[in-house]
Amino acid sequence: MPINKLNFDPVSPVSREEEAPRPATGKKVRFWIDGREVVAEEGISVLEAAHRAGIEIPSLCYLKNINEIGACRVCLVEIEGSRNLQASCVYPVAAGLKVRTSTPRVLRARRTVVELLLSDHHRECTNCIRNLNCELQHLADTLGIRNIRFTGETPNYPIFNQNPFIVRDYNKCIKCRRCEAICSNVQEVHVYAAQNRGFNTVIAPSFMKDLAEVACITCGQCVIACPTASLTEKECIDEVWQALADPDKYVVVQTAPSIQVTLGEVFGLPVGTVVTGKLVAALRRLGFAKVFATDFTADLTIMEEAHELLERLEGCGGPLPLLSSCSPGWVKFCEHFYPEFLPNLSTCKSPHEMFGAITKTYFAAKEGLDPRRIVVVAVMPCTAKKYEASRPEMGPGEWQDVDFVLTTRELARMIRQAGINFHQLPDEEYDTPLGIASGAGTIFGATGGVIEAAVRTAYALTHGREMGVIDYEEFRGLSGVKEAWVELKGRKIKVAIAHGTGNARKVLDRMKEGEEFDYVEIMACPGGCVGGGGQPIFGSREHKEISLDYRHNRADALYRIDYSRRIRLSHENPAVQKIYAEFLGGPLSPMAKKLLHTHYTPRGPLPGYAANPVEPIVNARSGGNNTAGRQV
Repeated sequence: MPINKLNFDPVSPVSREEEAPRPATGKKVRFWIDGREVVAEEGISVLEAAHRAGIEIPSLCYLKNINEIGACRVCLVEIEGSRNLQASCVYPVAAGLKVRTSTPRVLRARRTVVELLLSDHHRECTNCIRNLNCELQHLADTLGIRNIRFTGETPNYPIFNQNPFIVRDYNKCIKCRRCEAICSNVQEVHVYAAQNRGFNTVIAPSFMKDLAEVACITCGQCVIACPTASLTEKECIDEVWQALADPDKYVVVQTAPSIQVTLGEVFGLPVGTVVTGKLVAALRRLGFAKVFATDFTADLTIMEEAHELLERLEGCGGPLPLLSSCSPGWVKFCEHFYPEFLPNLSTCKSPHEMFGAITKTYFAAKEGLDPRRIVVVAVMPCTAKKYEASRPEMGPGEWQDVDFVLTTRELARMIRQAGINFHQLPDEEYDTPLGIASGAGTIFGATGGVIEAAVRTAYALTHGREMGVIDYEEFRGLSGVKEAWVELKGRKIKVAIAHGTGNARKVLDRMKEGEEFDYVEIMACPGGCVGGGGQPIFGSREHKEISLDYRHNRADALYRIDYSRRIRLSHENPAVQKIYAEFLGGPLSPMAKKLLHTHYTPRGPLPGYAANPVEPIVNARSGGNNTAGRQV
């Protein structure tokens, strides 16, 4: 007989008074899990200690160091001496502790919790975008749930998709608050919070607004964090298929640097596997007329940004510090929360937007194509690129630079839809000329890569003779903020690197307090593009461990590609040299400014906020407020 979930009292009472884990002291203690002796640091959670010991305890709301709140109650365990079951993600390890993870009482409680979650979940698994890669689905299967005992009310919210980047389906929200945690604790944007009360609670932007109506930076970290399909990217797969099927369209595709080290994960390859050749082969078989690399325009971006840096160091062209502008999530963050720094942003478009502009002008002319026939598809690691492609600044008016943006996940779906066996594909090369790239263009995908590539070229341009490739190891790694001094034109300049907008706040606040930098790279996503909101999501049976540590392997793979390249400096790329000679005329030329540079818009932190014009933050060493050539 069905049990009404509104009146059901779970068979195993649980305590809401767990002691939160204390900071790890470094002291090692011995305790027992399922009769097995385990040694762990005192103060860490039972869940974390179990994972380190290779013992699996399921969870849904838990994200290490980001969301440790014991909300979902899936990680319940039995502690000897405790009357109630305890949430292992918030219960601290102590000497002599005896933990049981799979007693009948524990399993019964977990099943009850998951059944309750499923009872008001819209269970459209077969046509759900997260089918076979959903943590809730995987957990239900692991627990052997075949029937839902509970009946009652289910939500019926409309789909919120009035934006080009992220779709929100509250009918699939399980209130784990992971989106809220990563947005607030990592990105420090604070878009999400609990709305309404009781059964009607949802985790949403204020007043249930669409993400386009709030100060969302479009980074997509909430999508990566979501265990279900409550948050997903705005798909444009059907539109791309239609373009490919249209004989009047000439469809070209560009792939961001990081895609070649992340796409393989979707097809079961180890994290950090380089699949460049198979990526190119798959795209050709999908029907694209040309397969190009965004790495090429990353080299072009370096040429423009390096010259922009040198110009500003001479006291013209804009204030110092120069802030990188390759990450559209970071640019939107700056527009919302730090508009006073907009004059400091590099005017360079991001590489994928530069690529669109070059394809519909230079490439179109060389191939004798009408630019109105050309469709530019970008395969990007980031939902923010979808937003960026829709910005009115990104095109001459007749057309947008980039027509469609596919995330890594969307490309994988297209490959599967086409019946392509990814593992059996041969390794093929990008088309020329827009597929030729240096190693410097490739490392754009890792935090610190932009500034390393730019400084490599700026150093070579200012020393008059080639010094070989200088590898700036101090720019690498996943420290939240990195700082270094480098020599340019006989002077020391101070650079900073931040990834994740929470870390960006630290650097920007220091600058507001008067600390001086000359060049700053900021990436919106933790780890840079390798951790982008459009990258593969871990959560399937093959990837049970939800962790952000995979970014290390992806970044290392990009640096391996860099080391393997014959050309490792952007200004030595022969295709880049040729496009300047034949078309652009030179870095920061009028034609380059027209096609490859843009401007920004102060937006304010609140919906409907009318931002006032802003004055630039200027270093004393910049020599003035010269913002020539800057549109703000």
